Amino acid sequence: MEKITFEKKLRDYIDAKVPIIYIESFDDNKIEKMVLNVVARRTVLEWNEMDGYFVRKRVEEGKEIIMHEEVREDYGLQDVLKTGVYEKELNRRVLIVKDVHSYLEDPKTVAMFKNACLKIEDGSLDTTFIFISEIVKVPRELEKYMTLLQEDFLDNDEIRQVIVEFLQSYSVGHLHEDLLEEIVIAFKGLSQLEIETILALAFSSKGEIDRETIDLIIEQKQQMIQKAGILEMVPIKESMEDIGGLENLKEWIQKKSKILKNMTKAEEYGVELPKGVLIAGVPGCGKSLNAKASAKLLEVPLLKLDMGRLMGKYVGESESNMRRAIALAEAISPCVLWVDELEKAFAGIGGDGGGAEVTTRLFGQFLTWMQEKKSAVFVVATANNIMKLPPELMRKGRFDEIFYVNLPSERERKTIFEIHIKKRRPNDLKNIDIDKLVGKTKGYSGADIEGIVKEGIESAFVKEKQSVTTEDILEAIEATHSLSEIMKEEIDKLEKEYKNRKFKNASKGE
Repeated sequence: MEKITFEKKLRDYIDAKVPIIYIESFDDNKIEKMVLNVVARRTVLEWNEMDGYFVRKRVEEGKEIIMHEEVREDYGLQDVLKTGVYEKELNRRVLIVKDVHSYLEDPKTVAMFKNACLKIEDGSLDTTFIFISEIVKVPRELEKYMTLLQEDFLDNDEIRQVIVEFLQSYSVGHLHEDLLEEIVIAFKGLSQLEIETILALAFSSKGEIDRETIDLIIEQKQQMIQKAGILEMVPIKESMEDIGGLENLKEWIQKKSKILKNMTKAEEYGVELPKGVLIAGVPGCGKSLNAKASAKLLEVPLLKLDMGRLMGKYVGESESNMRRAIALAEAISPCVLWVDELEKAFAGIGGDGGGAEVTTRLFGQFLTWMQEKKSAVFVVATANNIMKLPPELMRKGRFDEIFYVNLPSERERKTIFEIHIKKRRPNDLKNIDIDKLVGKTKGYSGADIEGIVKEGIESAFVKEKQSVTTEDILEAIEATHSLSEIMKEEIDKLEKEYKNRKFKNASKGE
């Protein structure tokens, strides 16, 4: 099937007389050129806060000519709409409006746009408004008249072409094919403007394009995450060695890591890229720790998706934020995308009210992406209560596997005690009776055990003891109620549910 390009979509929407085409983009110049190429002989007007209202550009004999005969620097956006609609100045013309998002908070401006759209709808005005902004805000009054467009990511061949043209323009010479391929893959997800900027920076600092250019690309992608503010880049300290037990889950992730670390060979062999894993189970038993350790094992960035950051004030804003979050994750890929407490993230699906409707749409976007994604974004979703999750999320094709995490077994508790004591008091480990501690902590979670070790060490320090003893930790155990005591009924229900659904146990048997 032929790829439908951004330019083709833009042309189709203009030909279909869609009143407002809202383009989410940082690269105004590129979009302007595309609009000029698409509209053919129709005059393109522009309004922006800095320059006012003017004929933007037209193409004559392949050259862009800026026309200034209609410049009106003192024209506000409302002046443009009033003159353009009532004096028919906008008739048979395309109007580009830049950085429109702040003006869509003004009720009068929104009302004037709606009036213009009504006239377009009844045929008394022949105009297309093209909004270009990096922020999407859709007032409810304009929702039915507006189509959102997001610029396509460059594919590998297009990125390669940008690099080759840059090398030619600076007479840099050719790159070795392997290095060129690495740089092409590293640039995936960045716009043409960002690619050209990084290449120019690398060339100006070193006079060549080499392997260190990849470090600049990674730095740029990290800045993308920070500036966007809708994903969190989580520092990674934990490794698989920090997880006590969960051997089945760890072995499964290690198999997937081999595929993700050898993507090209795996795909050539016919292996599909892993989609991700859903880890469900009681709190404090290593689900979040596993997400962090997975990123460490894969040697990729860990991004955390917080649904609260996605929720927007305007119609379409939350959905736009979800698209941006997914696009950012794909731009950073290969990476791990961690969705914590999945049941809370999509709470209210199918309910009544505006908030529930938005959540349902976000859930639909997420599901579609999980089903269709071909990128090296490995999703690790964690959930405390699987019964609160929609059944659609657990169908085959969403996640590669679903594991449940139970309270740690006797063998796992021993490993967890050893990990936490060794991390803090390695010299005391040989003198502590781990088996005695294990016997006293049936029904305790991994988080419970970590808290006990920390409290026992703190107590020994306060007592000015030279070393931490078994008794110090036993005192901490006596002062701590286990998770199985606090949540016995809920844990029993969850365990029964996991077994009924035939989810894989993350741990091996005793």
